[in-house]
Amino acid sequence: MRKVSVLAFLAWVSFLFYAGIALFTSGFLLTRLELTNQSSCHEPPGPGSLPWGSQGKPGACWMASHFSRVVLVLIDALRFDFAQPQRSHVPGKSPVSLPFLGKLGSLQKILEIQPHHARLYQSLVDPPTTTMQRLKALTTGSLPTFIDAGSNFASHAIVEDNLIKQLTSAGKRIVFMGDDTWKDLFPGAFSQAFFFSSFNVRDLHTVDNGILEHLYPTMDSGEWDVLIAHFLGVDHCGHKHGPHHPEMAKKLSQMDQVIQGLVERLENDTLLVVAGDHGMTMNGDHGGDSDLEVSAALFLYSPMALFSSTPPEEPVVIPQISLVPTLALLLGIPIPFGNIGEVMTELFSGGKDSQPYASALAQASALYLNAQQVSRFLSAYSAAAQDLQVKELNELQNLFIKASTDYNRLLQSPQGAETALQTLIAELQQFLRGARAMCIESWARFSLVRMAGGAAILAAACFLCLFASQWATSPGFPFRSLLLIPLAWSLAGAILYVGLLTVTRMKLDPVLLGAMAATGSLLYFLWKTWTGWGSKRPVTTLLPIPGPVLLFLLIRLAAFFSDSFVVAEARATPFLLGSLILFLVAQLHWEGQLLPPKLLTMSRLSSSAPTVPPRHTGTYALWLGVGLLLCTRLAGLFHRCPEETPACHSSPWLSPLASIVGGRDKNLWYGACVGSLVALLVAVRLWLRHYGNLKSPEPSVLFVRWGLPLMALGTAAYWALASGADEAPPRLRALVSGASVVLPRAVVGLAASGLMLLLWRPVAVLVKAGVGASRTRTVLTPFSGPPTSQADLDYVVPQIYRYMQEEFRGRLEKTKSQVPLTVAAYQLGSVYSAAMVTALTLLTFPLLLLHAERISLVFLLLFLQSFLLLHLLAAGIPITTPGPFTVPWQAVSAWTLMATQTFYSTGHQPVFPAIQWHAAFVGFPEGHGSSTWLPALLVGANTFASHLLFAVGCPLLLLWPFLCESQGPKKRRQSPGHEVEARIRSEEEEEEPLMEMRLREAPHQFHAALLQLGLKYLFVLGIQILACALAAFILRRHLMVWKVFAPKFIFEAIGFIVSSVGLLLGIALVMRVDGAVSSWFRKLVLAQQR
Repeated sequence: MRKVSVLAFLAWVSFLFYAGIALFTSGFLLTRLELTNQSSCHEPPGPGSLPWGSQGKPGACWMASHFSRVVLVLIDALRFDFAQPQRSHVPGKSPVSLPFLGKLGSLQKILEIQPHHARLYQSLVDPPTTTMQRLKALTTGSLPTFIDAGSNFASHAIVEDNLIKQLTSAGKRIVFMGDDTWKDLFPGAFSQAFFFSSFNVRDLHTVDNGILEHLYPTMDSGEWDVLIAHFLGVDHCGHKHGPHHPEMAKKLSQMDQVIQGLVERLENDTLLVVAGDHGMTMNGDHGGDSDLEVSAALFLYSPMALFSSTPPEEPVVIPQISLVPTLALLLGIPIPFGNIGEVMTELFSGGKDSQPYASALAQASALYLNAQQVSRFLSAYSAAAQDLQVKELNELQNLFIKASTDYNRLLQSPQGAETALQTLIAELQQFLRGARAMCIESWARFSLVRMAGGAAILAAACFLCLFASQWATSPGFPFRSLLLIPLAWSLAGAILYVGLLTVTRMKLDPVLLGAMAATGSLLYFLWKTWTGWGSKRPVTTLLPIPGPVLLFLLIRLAAFFSDSFVVAEARATPFLLGSLILFLVAQLHWEGQLLPPKLLTMSRLSSSAPTVPPRHTGTYALWLGVGLLLCTRLAGLFHRCPEETPACHSSPWLSPLASIVGGRDKNLWYGACVGSLVALLVAVRLWLRHYGNLKSPEPSVLFVRWGLPLMALGTAAYWALASGADEAPPRLRALVSGASVVLPRAVVGLAASGLMLLLWRPVAVLVKAGVGASRTRTVLTPFSGPPTSQADLDYVVPQIYRYMQEEFRGRLEKTKSQVPLTVAAYQLGSVYSAAMVTALTLLTFPLLLLHAERISLVFLLLFLQSFLLLHLLAAGIPITTPGPFTVPWQAVSAWTLMATQTFYSTGHQPVFPAIQWHAAFVGFPEGHGSSTWLPALLVGANTFASHLLFAVGCPLLLLWPFLCESQGPKKRRQSPGHEVEARIRSEEEEEEPLMEMRLREAPHQFHAALLQLGLKYLFVLGIQILACALAAFILRRHLMVWKVFAPKFIFEAIGFIVSSVGLLLGIALVMRVDGAVSSWFRKLVLAQQR
């Protein structure tokens, strides 16, 4: 079995999973059709004349304008309780003191002094609560779908009709200042703009200060009709410190002063709108649909009276998109074509002096215009997309026709119409709310065929991994047919799909193309399994997984169907891991394997019996288990609580050092972080030195000696700058800013250089050659002449290594050469593991930079926990020479479970609000410009760091038992006078164990073992994503589908992709080392023949 074939087979299996994930996702996370129709003043929204009060008035379009100017102040993440007026202190109860309460006092003051001029609403936001989607809703009046949350990285121009486009068409001068997201959403729409980078969540002041520099001068100039200011300080403060930090109080106080300044400058024809686009969680994040995230503040004020009544005791709750049709009609412009929001009727009451009948008629007219526009949109959308529910659509249209008839009748005979007006208003509101509810439900409809097809492909891929992992180590494994024939069937499936598209003239869908290719490639495997396996083997052999491990996997997968378990998975995973560790220890005790792995069958050319390793007692495995449980418990201290458990308190150690108030505590934690960094570096160097790989003069080893300390130094220096950047003296801030850019990039550059050197020269061994020794030493092989085939070379290589140890003792015959050649190679027995450990260390340092400083303690625990688990697993895995080599299922299950536990221990959760966006600015404090792939890559590396590290390190499960082979008898102590004699005697009596070189005695079995390990790993990961897909499919109408099951599926899908790529990279590295070892031996053999 060739190396390339192993990688190609694993890549094909991964492709099958990718195709299933893509097909399921296309049916589960649907996007709605975006219409490009535009509303126009010259085209009424419905048949007949415009409503009452719209004809013959200046500025009239669909309705006469109430204001000629508007100031829109958007305070990002302005949660409703940030602006909510504070109740009077009740005697006997201690007042609540939180940094974000009572800081917007100007709002409460205005509401008390001018109750008819202002109103505060609780704005109910539609998830996802990300900024780009909220801006889209606030300008179009429509609803973004769930999958649109991914577009928060890349904001594209809005093609739907929107307020900005209508204002521009009306000739309004729009001035914008603030978040540069608007530049991408509305390119060229502003008469004047001051954009500031929005993505650096660590920067609390640059955007806000830039706005304040231009805000008041622009207002005083009068050269504007619409002024938009988008402040980001509150949102960034939430991300960096959380809402309970004193910095939040400062930011809200600053916004309060801004509002006061604007109120003082407003004229009578100007409307002030202060709004939050979304809220934030108790941790300061957003993106989900928790109560705190979907609750935003909305404040309206005008110098002239707006409302006929005083504010209610409790603020009214309104949908956020209701602001869109309200602003459109107040400014005398058409409502955007795709709006489904409902006008806020209070603003059309005519003020406190208006008559009840006139006020009700104005409200009914605004609602009727709104209803005409929504009815027109539903008709156009249903004709274009045909995904609205026909029955509900007909019911709504009948309701609208009745309301329209009542409205026209009311205009013709207004006598005694006050009661009829209220009935009409109720009918129109019922229509508008019913239309919105229908759209929400319809745009959450699923394509059951695609979802079922995706789940079927995932299930078939899992079965492929399960059966192929059994066949991989058997001599008759049909490897070539299972790789080449499915490829031909895959091409046939793709050609068939393209042919169908050509006949039907339908648009090419890449997802369906990949699904057809995957299905075609699976047909041969399914047929081969049915005819060749299922008919000849008993049913029990179809499940090669041991019973206890199978039960463990079934329990874990069944738990994915419970929203409570998914929410509590961070706490359940350590328990499951601890249970599996105890099972492993008990299994070792029951099977009597509490000793290092021993050789079961000896090599064919071994001339001396191996030294039997000393047997360990039960305390060996017991201490390993205790150490693992302790590490698991310590890692659990770094936990992040989900939003659904308000009684839980997240670990304070997940926050960056910059959030710590107090220099002494910050210095102590910084010392602990640097100490963990040094401990990690020292542990890796000691491990390499223990196995002798640190003595090699290879470039990769020299990099480990000098490059790793430089990376650790750069990381520690960056942490120091990041934790104290706000406290730096003004004259040094430019230097600190520059160093914050250079240091992370230097560390990443060093890591990349180290990986390139490792790939170039991966064999970390010490080779010595000498001329003229006291005894003739040469390397002999059973072959005459150089190897003529790969089989000859594979047979020769382990014998060369075995006899290299003997050539120092003069046990081989003299050659015909006049000048004897002495060749020695040290520590080839750990050549594979040394390369793997070095690569994992080089990957760890860049990933550490993307996390908060104190997460370095978790990474140290990760390495220690992995080391202990590998030793525990190796204690129960016997080495069979010349094969087959097998990694048991319990080892693979424990490895994947530890990856999940590390995911939670690094402060992550499978929900969007828990994404650590600050990782996008490590090395790029000023943002990324127009680039979107780089910040997405950085945030993705931060989120799925544990998946990547454990997947790359997966081959260690196969290598570690060989590495743990006994090191032979210990040297006896000698007197100083007999040092030379002792050295000669040790050379004669000691024989270094082969360890990982035993894998080369059976290269076919070695490659088959790597393939089997990769298939087992993909199987365990695959059934997890299959369980998540089935849970989302079965529970698609569950109340928590978008809050729990959909995010879990998305995170598991991305995690699978990252893990599969990491697995391929890890196995490719082992293959590269194997190839380098073969090349090294080939040169040595050819040199001997000369």
